[in-house]
Amino acid sequence: MIPAMPASAAVTRESAHAVLRFGRFAAMGAVAVLILIAGVWASWGTAQHVMLTKGRERGTVDVTRCGQDTCTGRYSPLSAGSQPRSKVVLEKSVAVEKGRTYTVVVKPGSDDAVRSGPAGVLYAWIPLGGALLLASVVVAGGLLRTRAAWVMALSGVALLTAAFVTA
Repeated sequence: MIPAMPASAAVTRESAHAVLRFGRFAAMGAVAVLILIAGVWASWGTAQHVMLTKGRERGTVDVTRCGQDTCTGRYSPLSAGSQPRSKVVLEKSVAVEKGRTYTVVVKPGSDDAVRSGPAGVLYAWIPLGGALLLASVVVAGGLLRTRAAWVMALSGVALLTAAFVTA
C-alpha cells in the first residue's frame, strides 16, 4: 500500500502546476502577439502608401521591363500636382507583368511605386496573412485555444486567397 501524501505537499504540487501553466500561457501568448506585431509591421511599410493616399502622387505605370526583383515603366499622373516620369520602379511579384498597366501610388521622395486599389491593399497585407497562419499554430498548440486558432488561420487563408484572386 502506498502511503498518502501530506496535505502540504499536495498543495505545493498544485501550485507548482499552476505556475507552470501560467508560465506556458504567458510565454506562448507573448510569442503569438510578437508574431502578429511583426506581421503588421512588415505590412504597414507598404500599406500606409496604399491606404493613406491623400496628398500622395497617384497615377498609372505601363510596365516595359522586368528584372529579377523589380519592374520598371513610364509613369502617367492621375492626381493633381503629380508629374510624369520616364521611369518608376515597382516590386516584381506574380501580380506584375511586362506589358500591363497598373494604378500606383508613388512613395514620397523616391521613384518607387506601389500598386493601389483593392489589389494593392490586399497585396500590402500579405505579411499579416502569413503571420496569422503562423500565430494560429502557436495559439492552438501553446495556448490550447483551438477556436481562436481556427479563426486566425481562416482569416489568414482568406486574406492570402483574396490577394491571389485580385492580382
